[in-house]
Amino acid sequence: MTRDRAILHVDMDAFYASVEQRDDPSLAGKPVIVGGPSARGVVAAASYEARRFGIRSAMPMRAALERCPHATCVRPRMRRYQEISGRIFAIFRDLTPLVQGLSLDEAFLDVTASCDPPARVAATVKARIREATGLIASVGAGPSKLVAKIASDLGKPDGLIVVAPDRVREVLDPLSVRRLPGLGGKTGARVEAAGIATLGELRRASDAILWPIFGRYSARARERASGIDERPVIADRDEKSVSAEDTFDRDMADARALQVELTRLADRACARVRAKSLAAGCVAVKIRRHDFATFTRRRSIAPPTQDRRTVASVASELLACWLDQHPGAKLRLLGVALTNLSPATQLGLFYEARPRLDAAVDAICERFGRHALRRANQL
Repeated sequence: MTRDRAILHVDMDAFYASVEQRDDPSLAGKPVIVGGPSARGVVAAASYEARRFGIRSAMPMRAALERCPHATCVRPRMRRYQEISGRIFAIFRDLTPLVQGLSLDEAFLDVTASCDPPARVAATVKARIREATGLIASVGAGPSKLVAKIASDLGKPDGLIVVAPDRVREVLDPLSVRRLPGLGGKTGARVEAAGIATLGELRRASDAILWPIFGRYSARARERASGIDERPVIADRDEKSVSAEDTFDRDMADARALQVELTRLADRACARVRAKSLAAGCVAVKIRRHDFATFTRRRSIAPPTQDRRTVASVASELLACWLDQHPGAKLRLLGVALTNLSPATQLGLFYEARPRLDAAVDAICERFGRHALRRANQL
């Protein structure tokens, strides 16, 4: 007899904001917004207290503060979030090798082979996360990724919902079609305009209704509304890229000032690569003009490196070349991305001092803040 799959979807509740509230108890119970403090910044995360005012991730900071002027704004601390995420994923992998991370705070776990029932494994995950980090997570369990994802969303915050295989339609049918993962806003509006309000109605809809909306994917839409999802949980793949980028408070056109900003971003990206014990074989520069037109320039480097001087030099050349081709351009955003990542190996004898120096700088900035040390040309 084939055993039903048991998939968990674990989603940390307001992760970045919850970390900030945990690390600073004075923020507990208050609306907290994580993101760039400038009016042109965007919201990276919002506490549940802030969400009551309609604040959501990716919202412009100006709009968020208009909705909640008394909110506390906190700059993102990615190194801290990555550190805590590492503890959380260690808990996942202690329970099953089949862990598919979706982000720092979200993952699928296949626990089909566990001796315990899904509800007990889910409860164990929640308890161990709280014990190890002091944070709360919402967990959904079901026979597929799709059902587990819907279940975790239904239980937020601090939820635990288990959908048994024989209850999938009972749970999904009454839900709004907007609950279906992957159904975009425009497509959702078209589905509702066709008179389909619930997943049950979508599951039972005819091709005559669905074909104008989904075309050849009509049958797939019905399957998803039924909770049918055969996608396996794929164990984490190697990280593809590490990046750092900033949106400026004001558009910038001064070439020297832009190079200073680019050097700072290269330093941040390299610090993140070193923290993961990786080296990069390609450097890319992301450039966004004031009119939102976006450009990318990249160059391969050999051997792969995590050295900030090498990365900053390549990035600087890429930006200088672009600026020569677009004289007087005003930029609103710059970014540096490191790709073609591989495990860091021992560097040559004459480079040994650089990693030690970079590691010392990383440690100082981690303890005293990102601006504790700066390059002279950044002052």
